[in-house]
Amino acid sequence: MKILFVDLDREWRGGQSQALLTVAGLRACGHDAQLLAVRACPLAKRAEAAGVPVHAIGPRGRRIAAARLLRSLLTKGKYDLAHVNEPHALTAAWLACAQTTAPVIASRRVAYPIKQSRLALKRYLATSRILAISRFVEQSLVDSGISAEKIEVVYEGVEVPARVAEHDRASARQRWGTRNEDLLIGCVGYLLPEKGQEHLVKAFREVHERFPKARLLLAGDGPCRKTLELLARSLGIQDAIVFAGFVEDIKQVYAALDIFAFPSLAEPLGTSLLAAMAWGLPVVAVASGGVPEYVEDDVTGLLVAQAEPKLLSEALLRMFGEKSLRDRLGEQARRKIEEKLSASRMVDNTIQAYERVLKI
Repeated sequence: MKILFVDLDREWRGGQSQALLTVAGLRACGHDAQLLAVRACPLAKRAEAAGVPVHAIGPRGRRIAAARLLRSLLTKGKYDLAHVNEPHALTAAWLACAQTTAPVIASRRVAYPIKQSRLALKRYLATSRILAISRFVEQSLVDSGISAEKIEVVYEGVEVPARVAEHDRASARQRWGTRNEDLLIGCVGYLLPEKGQEHLVKAFREVHERFPKARLLLAGDGPCRKTLELLARSLGIQDAIVFAGFVEDIKQVYAALDIFAFPSLAEPLGTSLLAAMAWGLPVVAVASGGVPEYVEDDVTGLLVAQAEPKLLSEALLRMFGEKSLRDRLGEQARRKIEEKLSASRMVDNTIQAYERVLKI
């Protein structure tokens, strides 16, 4: 198959990580997958480094520019289908009337309802298939008026790394100023209110009071960073929290951690949580959104009913007090990813979805 994958996001977040895994995975399976992206954005640069052909547009007027280029490419390139990975790409495909030239597949990785306007729904109705990243997202699409027959669930996937060697773990912990005897909690994600980091910081105060050697690493940047830093100072725990900002080599975070916390209020799925599980980390997560579809309480992690500091601190304190629990949950989490949510499984499921659309 010849596939044109479109992503116009200028930042590097979970969706762009999935885009790169998908395109590279398709090419590894022998398909001619190409990318249309914004010039010099993180996704375009990483795709080019991975040997993926990239059709680039400038950052200004990206949807109009992408629509023009997309129409030209589909007309001349004889692509079997176009896969749009996020809303800007979907708009560009709709403006280009891409569906008149090749089937259009749209990924949907957010769970808020589609605006009840003709334009918003029209973009999705013009596609041949919508790939929802979880049952939670699938239901939001149905609630927005999309026919269930048009939707298919393809869970995101992550690469399963080799187990962390002791010297690599020591090097990663040194980078974050963490001693061997410290217990390091980590959270990876954009710093936004809905990601719940405020609740985690509040929960960490109690954890730190009980375990003075506890440390918290927040990897990611965003609008809430200053607010969170002020909160940490007001609670007197600023010296025990590392605000790492955007981390280019995210492996240096996962390799250093003892526990992963995921306080998101209503996560469609949670790529960073999947990654933590793949690293064999024991996880504490809020049972919201798509998270309960793969995190089973006391089996592959600890789930709390809501993103409340008290509930989060209780779960984290239980983790701190039981090393055997941490070991068991981490091992079973890794096995879950290997069996059900690996990048290779995600690519295989995507190919099968393509084949059903193309009837091959």
